[in-house]
Amino acid sequence: MSLPGPRCADGAGGHPDAPLAGLTAHGTGHGTAGRVALRHLVDLGATPGAAHTGTYTPAEGDLVTLYRSAGPAEQPLLDCRIDWACPGGTPLADETTVQAATGLMAVHGRNRGTPRRIPVEYASTCAGVIAVQGVLAALVARERGARISTVGTSVAHAALLTISQYLAAGTAPETEHLPAVEGRPGPPFRSRDGVWFEIEALDAAPWRDFWTALGAPAKDISSGWPAFMLRYPKALSPLPPSLHQAVAAVEFARILAVAEAHRMSVCRIRTMAERRTDRDALRYGRVPPPWRFRPYGDASRPRPSATVPGPERPLDGLTVIEAGRRVQAPLAAHMLGLLGARVVRVEPPGGDPLRGMPPMVEDCSARFLALNRTKEAVTADLKTPAGRNTVRELARDADVFLHNWAPGKAAEFQLDAPELAALNPRLVYGYASGWGDALGERPPLGTDFMAQAHSGLADLMADGDRPRPSLMTLLDVLGGLVAAEGLLAALVARERTGRGRRMDSSLLSASTVLQYQALERPQRRHAPGCGTAGLPEVEGPYRTADGWLAVSAGSTTAVGRLCRELGLDPAAPQDVLRRRIADRLADRPAAEWVARFATARVSAAVVATDLDGLDTAPATAPALTREACTFVNSPWRFGA
Repeated sequence: MSLPGPRCADGAGGHPDAPLAGLTAHGTGHGTAGRVALRHLVDLGATPGAAHTGTYTPAEGDLVTLYRSAGPAEQPLLDCRIDWACPGGTPLADETTVQAATGLMAVHGRNRGTPRRIPVEYASTCAGVIAVQGVLAALVARERGARISTVGTSVAHAALLTISQYLAAGTAPETEHLPAVEGRPGPPFRSRDGVWFEIEALDAAPWRDFWTALGAPAKDISSGWPAFMLRYPKALSPLPPSLHQAVAAVEFARILAVAEAHRMSVCRIRTMAERRTDRDALRYGRVPPPWRFRPYGDASRPRPSATVPGPERPLDGLTVIEAGRRVQAPLAAHMLGLLGARVVRVEPPGGDPLRGMPPMVEDCSARFLALNRTKEAVTADLKTPAGRNTVRELARDADVFLHNWAPGKAAEFQLDAPELAALNPRLVYGYASGWGDALGERPPLGTDFMAQAHSGLADLMADGDRPRPSLMTLLDVLGGLVAAEGLLAALVARERTGRGRRMDSSLLSASTVLQYQALERPQRRHAPGCGTAGLPEVEGPYRTADGWLAVSAGSTTAVGRLCRELGLDPAAPQDVLRRRIADRLADRPAAEWVARFATARVSAAVVATDLDGLDTAPATAPALTREACTFVNSPWRFGA
């Protein structure tokens, strides 16, 4: 596969200062993971090369190779293999079987009470980003004297990383309570004039005042607040129906006015057609890269590292300072830690409040441990000169500084890139924001669900005429992965040139990584849950005699094989075909269907609904470690 077209400005592709200038990238291009990986390598300055011509097949995954110049006539610099399944685990065939086996369907479907497929190629997209992280980390290590020539990862391992917080909470000694959702719909909301929208507040006062002004019952306002906040830790939000009724009784303009008066953030759910008109979404018909790089200072002689890293810890000897909150920045720093960096968290006096979020593992939140267990921590009150000086001293000798503070806070604290670069010209400074600079000086709160609404992702995942944003933190997680990818690219450039640089990414820019095809080729928009436009949506999952089953039907051939095995007519209307498949599958156990379909060359997988069993399940156990709760291991394999 080759990728034509312009590459990023701002110090990336096509510029001699680009992180991967002088390299050529080749790939198989079979799957989404490989396409994302190759695209990002090109966006970072590599020249796109011809496709691999070997016998690598779609069932095996993807292969991406970097060469020093023109390509295959030379010895490869790095090979990166992206498998579907975890090494040593049960074989998996595609996005659908990965989502089923890893618990992704279970978490995404919580708010509707049944497992649901995420109707975009989410696990594969995350795997493509993680693969590039591995490639970039290997390049950093090579610049520091290490010998690494192969990188490996898998889509299944990436999927498990995306649910790492839910997995830790679901396996903690303290039982996690998941309330019933039947009859208590969660977000989004719809006004009387038919406008779908999301709301956001980070404390209870705006919530209370907003709903009181709209006439909602006081008891439901009170009980609705903790249910609303459950979206973040538990991926569900069983709200009192009266709240939906309150907004359904008034026009959207009135809702906006009430929100403005009471400091509630509101974001209308935009369509993909609207999103395509945004300058940050498309430039000359192409989605820009999800990061921006700005070198600073003069090129200096690269400082030799005292540590030559080993192949399994390519960032060994580097220090990352993270001043993050929630998921995005902590996950980005966690990925660098998994690659061997020393990570130091800056927390407020008394520690991060999320340390106390149930369920607990001894005296710390299981969710918090999922992203922060290997980090050191220092406390600093950034409202005081002493606290800010603590951060400056940490940054003076660090390799990376990362934060996701609210807009303007870095300048207010005098901890923005110019201030820290003056202390450490080789520092890579990262800002992982909600919106970047796309929405001006007074954007709404830049949280996951607001970004899903504004970006058109909720529309892309629509179910009929209803947008279906995921209450799993899709963009917080992908935003963290994209931020780590950008920081690693900046480290590659720093090692090659001696210059530090600033890296900016956002939840909004991360959303475009899931939307490359939908934005650039809207006429080929895929039906949710299907690999090819025009096919019936028959992947499920479906109830069986003992659980749930997902089947892969991303091609005409696959649909035909499935229907032949079940004695059905593939030309039947979609709703009829789905109903008949459901009827057929209901009378046998899921594992029996998997075995039967395998003989008919139909890929299928039992849907994992109990996260507490993933550490012993054959498909997922190789990627997990069970301690007090279940944690996800490093997703890369490096070789000399």
